[in-house]
Amino acid sequence: MTYDLVSMTKKNGIAYVSLNRPDKYNALNYKLFKEMDLCIKQLAKDKSLTAVILFGAGGNFSSGLDVKSVMKSPLDAVRLLFKLLPGNANLAQRVSIGWRRLPVPVIAVMEGICYGGGMQIVLGADFRIASPACKISIMEAKWGLVPDMAGLAGLRELMPKDQALMLTMSADILTAEQALGFNLITAIEPDPMAAATALATKLSQTSPDANAAIKASINKNWSASIRQLLRRESWYQVRLLLGKNRIVAAIRQSKNPQKNYRDRQSGW
Repeated sequence: MTYDLVSMTKKNGIAYVSLNRPDKYNALNYKLFKEMDLCIKQLAKDKSLTAVILFGAGGNFSSGLDVKSVMKSPLDAVRLLFKLLPGNANLAQRVSIGWRRLPVPVIAVMEGICYGGGMQIVLGADFRIASPACKISIMEAKWGLVPDMAGLAGLRELMPKDQALMLTMSADILTAEQALGFNLITAIEPDPMAAATALATKLSQTSPDANAAIKASINKNWSASIRQLLRRESWYQVRLLLGKNRIVAAIRQSKNPQKNYRDRQSGW
């Protein structure tokens, strides 16, 4: 599948996905939302996938919502926010929480500016690697809005509530160093793409089923009851013990480090 405003290539099991609207600082219009959602769905079906690197074309991640573009078409605004049930994710939310739901590690490369909706998207990633010059802001309050793209699912796991309130209400623009201090990002690297590729390659040396189970276990159990946690841990472990990649992992450790893993199981 090809897209106009999203670019996706795959190398050595790693998918490189970029927001591809550099002339607009990768501002999010309806078409970009739609294509990113389709791209996430396409990646979810790829059992040979081992990791995703998410970035913005042209040296910026994203300036956030393209307000003028969306407001020109009231129908597009409705399409972004519409959902059949309140607890479901709408299109605007799926481009953030969709990365959390992928059964592979997702690494966001943050360069230039990462504001508003752009920050909501990277909060859906598992890791966020920023350049030293990156500028970061949860900026919706500046426009009289509440962040509504599901980024809070990740934000509440990263920092205390008072700090999340302060950054969200103030819409302050942070340096990469400040963002690291708030735990908004995982690391600062002079070449964040090279660091992300190295991390993705390293994680790809682990069983893809183990990575999927670990991601699902941590995300679903982070705020779950102890009974739910114990149930899920046991179920995931049984699935791994019965799977073929557990045997491959043992062979890689004891006999042949180059033994290839099988494609990932479904249903994580």
